[in-house]
Amino acid sequence: MPEILALLQAIAPLVSKTTLRQMSHVLYGMLVASGRITMLGLARWTEKGGSYRTIQRWYYGALPWNVIHWLLFRLKFLKQDDEYLIAGDEVVASKAGKTTYGLDRFFSSMQQRVISGLSFFTFSLVNVREERSYPLQVTQVVKSAEEKAASKIKAEAKKATQTSVEKRKRGRPKGSKNKVKQEAVLNPELVRIQTALKNLLETIGTILSLKYVVLDGHFGNYPSAFMVRETNLHLISKMRSDVALYEAFEGQYAGKGPHPKYGKKLEVRHLNDKYLKATSTEKNILTKIHQGTFYNKEFAFALNVVVILKTNLLTNAQAHVVLFSTDLKLDYEKIIKYYSLRFQIEFNFRDAKQYWGLEDFMNIQETAVTNAANLFLFMVNVSYALLQPFRERNPEYSVLDLKSHYRGLRYARETIKLLPQKPDAILLADIFQQIARLGAIHPSFLPSTSQ
Repeated sequence: MPEILALLQAIAPLVSKTTLRQMSHVLYGMLVASGRITMLGLARWTEKGGSYRTIQRWYYGALPWNVIHWLLFRLKFLKQDDEYLIAGDEVVASKAGKTTYGLDRFFSSMQQRVISGLSFFTFSLVNVREERSYPLQVTQVVKSAEEKAASKIKAEAKKATQTSVEKRKRGRPKGSKNKVKQEAVLNPELVRIQTALKNLLETIGTILSLKYVVLDGHFGNYPSAFMVRETNLHLISKMRSDVALYEAFEGQYAGKGPHPKYGKKLEVRHLNDKYLKATSTEKNILTKIHQGTFYNKEFAFALNVVVILKTNLLTNAQAHVVLFSTDLKLDYEKIIKYYSLRFQIEFNFRDAKQYWGLEDFMNIQETAVTNAANLFLFMVNVSYALLQPFRERNPEYSVLDLKSHYRGLRYARETIKLLPQKPDAILLADIFQQIARLGAIHPSFLPSTSQ
């Protein structure tokens, strides 16, 4: 456990010695435990000092998680010469019962349906060179009564529109007024995300120079872009496939009325060759990439748009993706690469669910739920830090191998306690090494393994 204590020294100034000791037992229990990760499960696997009451006290104590995440990242992963992006996404964990704080019904992308559970919006820093995401900010999504009522009204209105036989007449409705798009009204979701983003930027300070926020297609709209621009960052996201794009008006002013802003409406699958940036063919799939500065009537400003069109040369079937950035000078290759890197945060969610208990925890009170959610994503970074020395000898060494290693050491310690006489140091080191490798898929020796 010395390597765990060494990692926790980065956050020692933020918490008491008792909290730090409790946290070391919790982290060790998560590395050793097999099966579900719950408070009771952790207590069964920890050594002396890691009782159920000790772990329970840690879960119910408030912790400055924003700074904790940042200090670990700064100590172990920060490389000043590398480029970083901010990636954001929401993760939903299924949860039964009725009394858990924040329990509601959320859409699960994995199950492709609305489920009962908890939702957490996470911001991470993505290293562009390493193509790896490091979660740093976790905010629980708790819907207010007003937000629930508005969602219900919106759903009922949509249902009524779908079942209505009468269709709206063509043209502009009588009495409607022009809307000023310079300022957007942020809904509760965007207010919550913007607050989390500002907190993250405040925590990072001037140590990193950040420029881009990458969000998925759910945020490919003007209010989201306005929300990001208010923090002096640029948004990279994806638009709907049926989005209406317009060239800038290049004709002559008629001399009366407002100056025209929108030119010809574009067909994204039949763009002019002057916008063509790259063409490639692979396995009978023709890929064309177009880029241009276009307008959309929902946005108050022009957008840097990249259209990726793929055509099957055998069937002539086509599919396209429309990416955009609020930075008009950003190259198309970087827009595509930066948006693809957003998916790295999904691997953080996968690890948190598969290895660290995001789908297992049984806490119901607000503080305990906050600590649990942050702990699971904190363990994603902790495990990566612990994996680094192993991967220097075996690049394929995985989280399963790491857990097998610590579980083997746990078994070895308990076995050594039963011996009437302790073996000498050299033999003891060999015993620990051999037992720690049992069950590993990609075994690797670690000479500095503690005893």
